[in-house]
Amino acid sequence: MRTDREPRLGVRLSTMTAACAALVLTTACTAGSTDSAGVSSAGKPTVRVALGVDASYAPFYLAMERGMFEKAGVDVELVKTEGGPAAAEAVSAGTAQISANADSTALPLMAANPDLRSLGVFQSSDRYLKVVLRDGITSPKQIKTMASIGGLGLYATHQYLRHNGIDPKSVKIPQSSPPEIPGMLKQGSIDAYILFEPWAAKGDADGGHIEGRIGDFGVKYVQWLLTDQKWLKDNEEVAGKVFKVVAAADKLVTDDPAAAAKASNQQVKLPAAETAKVLPEITFAARGINGTDVTESKKIVDFLLDQNLIKQSPDLGTSLLKGWYEQHAK
Repeated sequence: MRTDREPRLGVRLSTMTAACAALVLTTACTAGSTDSAGVSSAGKPTVRVALGVDASYAPFYLAMERGMFEKAGVDVELVKTEGGPAAAEAVSAGTAQISANADSTALPLMAANPDLRSLGVFQSSDRYLKVVLRDGITSPKQIKTMASIGGLGLYATHQYLRHNGIDPKSVKIPQSSPPEIPGMLKQGSIDAYILFEPWAAKGDADGGHIEGRIGDFGVKYVQWLLTDQKWLKDNEEVAGKVFKVVAAADKLVTDDPAAAAKASNQQVKLPAAETAKVLPEITFAARGINGTDVTESKKIVDFLLDQNLIKQSPDLGTSLLKGWYEQHAK
């Protein structure tokens, strides 16, 4: 059986219209292309930050609820997307100026758009994404079809199968969106998947069981703040202010998960009790790009090249801004 390689990994960048269609907040689309001189009615720089809707973005939700960006002198609008490549695609399309993306998701987009830049890390985890097996599947070797999201999900899926001695080419890997995948498991059309919360718990409660976490087979992701070089060159101070707020919010989430869960509920209606339960699975800590990030990125790029998902490697020395966080956001 063949491995499905549909373009949800984000190699093919969306047009501005497609990017806007993926956004929940219409303000981002009506705002037009990225404007490095944009200011709010209060005279503060306006920055649109694209991100998904799940517990891993709790620092942004908490910062918004507590007015932390405003206090730092910057007006931030959160542009909620379906997650995955859509957030970074919004930056490439000019409907957002900063996005939050996992390394495995960002790197193929960087290969397609050499102007994308990683400013640094704001969180990481080897526990948040979980392997869910359909009830009746007791061994990975029974898996015939394993659904996946793009980016990190596809990379983790291949690593999981290889870890268990399974050639990924022998398994059908259809790609879909997180909300759709638990239903596919319930219907019996797939045998397994790897997803973050709340979709792992959804599968566990509805026709499946959680078998493990990505760290069990050597996978760990980092989440970057991404931007476009064309905007960044004139707005490093503003970008630094945004990252400083996220770093401060990281510490607050770590110290008070209940408050972060409440803010997540207020901002995007995530169930507070479930969010508070999973937040400790994520390490919320901001830092700059380091040598380990470059090494791990090279492994991911090699995977993408091997799968013919990108034609050439992004220039990691240019795309990953080592030292930027220490200079502008620490």
